[in-house]
Amino acid sequence: QVQLVESGGGLVQAGESLRLSCGISGRFPATYVAGWYRQPPGKQRELVATISSDERTRYMSSVKGRFTASRDHAKNTVYLQMNSLKPEDTAVYYCSLGTFIGANYDPNYGWGQGTQVTVSS
Repeated sequence: QVQLVESGGGLVQAGESLRLSCGISGRFPATYVAGWYRQPPGKQRELVATISSDERTRYMSSVKGRFTASRDHAKNTVYLQMNSLKPEDTAVYYCSLGTFIGANYDPNYGWGQGTQVTVSS
């Protein structure tokens, strides 16, 4: 079983930055894909970014150029650096562990509990 714990959320003003962390523990394959999701108020959860074991990343179009996913293999931790934050980035952010099935990411190993990010205008 995998445990994921996010941290680093908070309240910031538009234009500022935050870095989210996700510590991973338990049993999981070395070649996992980590995915960051977010759920804005009143909306469905959406996939923000993925990072593969070979460091390849994918991003949703609205965060490209502003968000960067990274990972520290030695610490079993993944990160989401969020720069130039906008009010529309306000959401609960979740990390997940999974695999790619074809071109689609499947968070089949589990989820974290989420961390709130609030961006004021």
